[in-house]
Amino acid sequence: MSCLEIYSTKMKKKEEEEEEERTRDGSVDWEGRPALRHKSGRWVAGSVILLNQGLATLAFFGVGVNLVLFLTRVLQQNNADAANNVSKWTGTVYIFSLVGAFLSDSYWGRFKTCAIFQVIFVLGLMSLSLSSYLFLIRPKGCGNENIPCGSHSTMEITLFYLSIYLVALGNGGYQPNIATFGADQFDEEHPREGYSKIAFFSYFYLALNLGSLFSNTILGYFEDEGLWALGFWVSTGSALAGLILFLMGTPRYRHFKPSGNPLPRFCQVIVAAVKKWTVEISPGRGGGDELYDLPGSGGGRRIMHTDEFKFLDKAAVITAEDMEDEENGRVNPWRLCPVTQVEEVKCILRLMPIWLCTIIYSVVFTQMASLFVEQGAAMKTAMAAAENSFRVPPASMSSFDILSVAVFIFLYRRVIEPTASRLRQKENGSKGMTELERMGIGLVIAVLAMLSAGIVESYRLKYADKSCTHCDGSSSLSIFWQVPQYALIGASEVFMYVGQLEFFNAQAPDGLKSFGSSLCMMSMSMGNFVSSLLVTMVMKISTEDHVPGWIPRNLNKGHLDRFYFLLAVLTSVDLVVYIACAKWYKCIKLQGKGDKPDGDDEKDGDSRV
Repeated sequence: MSCLEIYSTKMKKKEEEEEEERTRDGSVDWEGRPALRHKSGRWVAGSVILLNQGLATLAFFGVGVNLVLFLTRVLQQNNADAANNVSKWTGTVYIFSLVGAFLSDSYWGRFKTCAIFQVIFVLGLMSLSLSSYLFLIRPKGCGNENIPCGSHSTMEITLFYLSIYLVALGNGGYQPNIATFGADQFDEEHPREGYSKIAFFSYFYLALNLGSLFSNTILGYFEDEGLWALGFWVSTGSALAGLILFLMGTPRYRHFKPSGNPLPRFCQVIVAAVKKWTVEISPGRGGGDELYDLPGSGGGRRIMHTDEFKFLDKAAVITAEDMEDEENGRVNPWRLCPVTQVEEVKCILRLMPIWLCTIIYSVVFTQMASLFVEQGAAMKTAMAAAENSFRVPPASMSSFDILSVAVFIFLYRRVIEPTASRLRQKENGSKGMTELERMGIGLVIAVLAMLSAGIVESYRLKYADKSCTHCDGSSSLSIFWQVPQYALIGASEVFMYVGQLEFFNAQAPDGLKSFGSSLCMMSMSMGNFVSSLLVTMVMKISTEDHVPGWIPRNLNKGHLDRFYFLLAVLTSVDLVVYIACAKWYKCIKLQGKGDKPDGDDEKDGDSRV
C-alpha cells in the first residue's frame, strides 16, 4: 500500500470518528463548525454557567432582597407603597426577559445576548452603588431601623430609579437566556447527555438559590445595619466576576444559530388561515400527510402534525392558486405556510393556558420579598433579652427558603423521582412524575404556605403592641415562627419553578427555546404586577370606612393575615383550573423522537396531571 493510500485511509477513519463524535442536535462550536462532543459543552461548560449564575444571582439579590427596607428606611416610603414599588420593579425585571429572549432567538444568539445584558447589569449596579454612597445615604450611618435618612432631591431619586431599572434590564435580558444556553451544552439526542440536560435544570435552580444565600444572610445583615453602599458594592463585584468567568468559558460553549424573527412567521400563519377560511379540509388530510411542508422549516427539527386548532391547518392546505405559484418557482408565505410553521403557532397557543395558571403561584412567591419581610420586621428579632443582643435581619429569613430548595432538590432527585419511577413502571410502564404533575404539587404546597403565613400573622397580632409608633420588633412572637412558611415556599419552588423550566424548554419549538424559558420569568413578572394590583385593591376596599386597612404602615393596626388567607383561596381556585388545563394539554412531537403516544417519553412532556 502506497503512502498516499495509507494517508487517505487514516484521514477517512479520522473523519468517520469525528462524525460519530459530532453532536446530533445541530449545535455548532465558536467557529460555526458542527460541535464535537469531547471538545465542547457537557459539564465543563455547564459548570462554568452554573458558577456564573450563582455569582449573578448573588449580585441581583444583594439589591432585591432588602429593596423594600431600603425604600422604607432610606427613601421614607410607607409599607404599602414600598411593597408595590418592589413588585413593579421585580415584575419589570421579568418583562425584560421577553426582550432578551426575542433578541436571542431572532438575531444575536444566546451567547452574545447573555454577554451584552451582563455588561448592562454591571453598569446598573455601579451606578446604584455610586448614587447610594454619594447622595442617598445621608446622614452617614442612616438607613438602619433606628436612624432614618433625610429627604432627597428629585434628581437623586431619579438617578436611583434609573440605576435599579438598569439592573432590571440587565438581569431580565440575561436570565432566560443563561438557563437555555446552559441546557444547550447537552445533546438531548444522546442518551447520557439527555439525562444530564434534565438534571441541569435542577442544579441551575440550586445554583440560583445558593447564590442568593450569601445575599440573604451576610449582605442582608450589613444592609439591615445601614451599610447599604457596602452591600451594593459587593453585588457589583460579584456581577463583574461572573461576567469575566462567563467570557473565559467561550472556547468550550456549544451554540445554536438564531432562527430569525418569529413574529412574521406567526403572522403569516394567521393571515394565511384567514385568507383560506372557506377552504374545506378533507378527512384524508387529517394526519397532515397532504399538507405543505419543507425540511427544517422554522429554524429546527420538523414538528409532527397535531389535530388541535384545525382552523390553522388551512394555512398549509395547497390550493390551485398555490400550485400555480409553486410551478412558477415562487411561494407566497402569506398564503401558504409549511406545516411545521403552523405547528409552531399551535405549540405556543397550547402553552398559554398552562402559563396563565402559573401566575397566581408567582403572586404567592413574590410575598417572600415584600410582605414576609415587613411581617418579620414587626416580630421579635432579638436572639436574647439583652438590649444589644444580635438581631436577625428580617430579609435573611429567606435563607430558610434556600435551604428548603436545596433539601428538596436532593430529595426529589434521590428519593421522590426514583420511587415514582418504580411505582409508575409497575403500574403502566411509564416514567416518574411529569413536569405538569410536579407543577400541580407546587400549587398545593403554595396553598399550605399561605395558610401557614396567615396563622403566624394571627398569632403575631395577638402578641403585638398596637399602641406603638415605631413598630419594628413590636410583637413578642419570635421571627423564627416564619420558618414554616419560608420552608413551604422553598419546597413548592422545586416542584413549580424547576418543573416550569423543564416544561417550557421541552415544549417550545427549536427556534423559540429562549422564549420558552422567558415564559417562566414572565409568569413571575405577571405575578408581581397582579400582587401589586391586589394590594392596591385590598387597601382601597379595606380603608373605605376610614380604618387603617389590611396592610397599613403600622401592621399591628391591620389584618395582613386576611390577605394571606385570600391568597390561599385564590391559589386553590387556580389549582382547580390548572388541573383542567393540564388534562387538556397535548405535548409537542418532534421528528426523530418517534411517533410515541403522549406521555411515553419524559423529554416530550406529558398531558397527565
